[in-house]
Amino acid sequence: MDNRSLTAQGIRPAGCVHWNLVSPELIQQAVRRDEGMLADMGPFVAVTSPHTGRSPNDKFVTMDPDVAQDVWWGKVNQPVSPENFGVLLADVQAYLNGSSDLFVQDLWAGADPAHRLSVRFVSPNAWHMQFVRNMFLRPTSADLPGFMANFTVLHAPEMQADPKRHGTRTSTFIVLSFAKRTILIGGTRYAGELKKSIFTVMNYLMPKQNVLSMHCSANVGEQGDTALFFGLSGTGKTTLSADPHRFLVGDDEHGWSDDGIFNFEGGCYAKAINLSADGEPEIYRTTQMFGTVLENVVLNPQTRQVDFADQSITENTRVSYPMHYIKRHVAGGRAGHPKNVIFLTADAFGVLPPIAALSREQAMYYFLSGYTAKVAGTERGVKEPQATFSACFGAVFLVWHPSRYAEMLGKLLERHDARVWLVNTGWTGGAYGVGSRMKLGHTRAMIRAALSGELTGVATTTDPVFGLSVPNSIRDVPVNLLSPRTTWADPKAYDAQARTLAEMFAKNFEQFAEGVNSAVRSAGPRV
Repeated sequence: MDNRSLTAQGIRPAGCVHWNLVSPELIQQAVRRDEGMLADMGPFVAVTSPHTGRSPNDKFVTMDPDVAQDVWWGKVNQPVSPENFGVLLADVQAYLNGSSDLFVQDLWAGADPAHRLSVRFVSPNAWHMQFVRNMFLRPTSADLPGFMANFTVLHAPEMQADPKRHGTRTSTFIVLSFAKRTILIGGTRYAGELKKSIFTVMNYLMPKQNVLSMHCSANVGEQGDTALFFGLSGTGKTTLSADPHRFLVGDDEHGWSDDGIFNFEGGCYAKAINLSADGEPEIYRTTQMFGTVLENVVLNPQTRQVDFADQSITENTRVSYPMHYIKRHVAGGRAGHPKNVIFLTADAFGVLPPIAALSREQAMYYFLSGYTAKVAGTERGVKEPQATFSACFGAVFLVWHPSRYAEMLGKLLERHDARVWLVNTGWTGGAYGVGSRMKLGHTRAMIRAALSGELTGVATTTDPVFGLSVPNSIRDVPVNLLSPRTTWADPKAYDAQARTLAEMFAKNFEQFAEGVNSAVRSAGPRV
């Protein structure tokens, strides 16, 4: 079969098919087709309204007989019948057949060839294919003639689903079929759906190969020491891993195998709100480069310069760039077994310590909890901080039950003697609206001290509510910052807030209590 054919995908296009265009060609096509515009210094800017973020409630997994017993069914993995998938697939194929132009990118997910997924993306939009070309691993021209897709993504951003006909919730759809090895995405232009749909696939396939799939960033120090950073959006995962003193492996998705860790991707997808050259120089530099894709940022109409503080379209502005745009990156996307694992949380209640060492049991508890918090003002009607618990720091991307990933992590931590830290990048001196956000410089100093081994043997204090071991002193960090209660003007208000959060932890963990031993159950906050 001709490799440059979409017959295997059931597509027989009437229009022109553009195969594996390189970035200048894709951006030239995107501008010509009025899909967006070029900003000052050359990045491409697209607006995805009304969808400016993922639509997790519109994601479905086909209830194929061979995988039905594996999947963690529920709110995260909503079932759709094979029959409904077949109808939707046929309609997406017909939609793409009628497009005047189609763009195809053949790419890899997984820097380790032993655990690599070959993915064919098909879309009517050139800029979306520039996005995936940034985000995934690009085969060489010598690799492409023999490329055989293990999975296909059919992207129909302007197509609207019919819930009655297709079994979807709304006109937006992200539907995976492991039996057909196909993902259907439509009703949304938000590019993050393309990226995260592949992560969901890897989250299913990797554990079957005894590889832990992780929602984390990773970097390597000058001495070859690897560190992992787990965290939900907004906790600093991308920012903290892009450390000018270390080498970046990847900012979001990795596998941990018997040979070490490897990036699933070939690029980064960072939040761009309030981005500055002073605060995040490595990431900011990428926004001044041709080939970078900016989503939902606001441009000055005269100068075409980006106003990174403007959130009139959305707070969730994004920048997508290939890994090599970060000067200090690990070519090849692979590294050794981590010596340190960091769980990031943005505690808007302002009660968690800025850094604490975790025991093995506490690591399992906080990994399954996956805590961070939304802040007031980010969503209509949110007046107070809202706790968010997302198992394994990425529940919306899991396919197996969270306990499978947690069990694998526990064994790997034990086998490779990795230290685990909980780092609060959220608020201090009070909750959101009263206290202030942790300074990035202080957080970086704490993490560098942990990774360098400076905290080994340092005297600690056990937090009376959360039971965490908090260092008494860290170089370049104010001493009072390390004890959150002392940063509050009203200690009794701190106590009440800490109890409230502890109760939220306990309530959330009830769903996992039967699947863990008593030591892990007892490792949480003391209610």
